[in-house]
Amino acid sequence: MYVLKPGIKKDPVRRWSLPDRIFFGHGACAILAGVYLERRPLAGFHAERIIPSDGFAGNHIYATDGVLAFDYHGYSARERLLAHQRRGWSSRQEGWNCRIERVDFDLLDSVALNSRKMLGPNQYLHDPVARAARFIGRIDHAAAAGKALLLV
Repeated sequence: MYVLKPGIKKDPVRRWSLPDRIFFGHGACAILAGVYLERRPLAGFHAERIIPSDGFAGNHIYATDGVLAFDYHGYSARERLLAHQRRGWSSRQEGWNCRIERVDFDLLDSVALNSRKMLGPNQYLHDPVARAARFIGRIDHAAAAGKALLLV
């Protein structure tokens, strides 16, 4: 897991300057998942949220069809993504645990995101929705999903 230097997430310029994968992996994952679900490059996906136990960091949102997952890594087997998150956070925070919930709110709505301690699309330096659309647009979804399925 990539660890941000202190202060980057609170500095809009430094945060926006992060490479796409780090930007979407450290706070803007909800925006990426929301744009993914809006565009629907593959059918049958919904969003899920990793919610750490009280007192722990590690919230993450991704799109999934139950077998595959899509997030800032691109496509992966859902179980591999969850194992990666558990390994990464557990190595940094002893006793880390989480629950997985299906997302039942609008991932591009600032009020809904703010109520869950996440930034909405209008709270970034520039337009994260357009940035997510560009990120998603660079992927050959059928090929990437097919490759990830080989690792299921």
